[in-house]
Amino acid sequence: MARVALVTGGSRGIGAAISKALKAQGCTVAATYAGNDDAAAKFTEETGIKTYKWNAADYDASKAGIAQVEADLGPIDIVVANAGITRDAPFHKMSPEQWKEVIDTNLTGVFNTIHPVWPGMRERKFGRVVVISSINGQKGQFGQVNYAATKAGDIGIVRSLAQEGARFNITANAVCPGYIATEMVMAVPEKVREAIIGQIPAGRLGEPDEIARCVAFLVADEAGFVNGSTISANGAQFFA
Repeated sequence: MARVALVTGGSRGIGAAISKALKAQGCTVAATYAGNDDAAAKFTEETGIKTYKWNAADYDASKAGIAQVEADLGPIDIVVANAGITRDAPFHKMSPEQWKEVIDTNLTGVFNTIHPVWPGMRERKFGRVVVISSINGQKGQFGQVNYAATKAGDIGIVRSLAQEGARFNITANAVCPGYIATEMVMAVPEKVREAIIGQIPAGRLGEPDEIARCVAFLVADEAGFVNGSTISANGAQFFA
């Protein structure tokens, strides 16, 4: 029987690559999105992957959405917490609203995504949790105190969940991408992009599919002894 996988922020960018990779691996995939109805509809049309709309920052919406996914597809075996936002500003100019928005989505949103499925994973004695963190959660980044704090916190979440879930055959791991050739990165001015690439020893941006392959490995049944780990995929830009 196919594993059921939930990928938040799963219809665009890195999330879309993950959703497609898990489908190719034999999973039944549900991809969530927060606001872009047209992109989600196009993604479903192109891939056959069902999309569901809710805000990961809202616990009740997440719980209701997850219940709908399970009613449609069956119990969720795999969770990939990928949904995230940025609200960048130097710390002295960062507003409480910018701080809270990022914390609510990138950190609390991970809780909201995993918490409703955790009891079922424990009961069935199987689960795979992957949180998409970031190189900037490992090393920090100018203008991203809020974002870096959440991505560092995400690593703490998986390390703790790994210890709680191990005896139930539940694994929790993190993937920390470096700079990836997503729409967001490709939209920055070319000079800025060249400066970013200049800091990467590999001499290029990563591809979304390269992150997806990390996730596909971590969620496989055979990866049960990999637990509480962090995979850095950043072209040798930073070693944690």
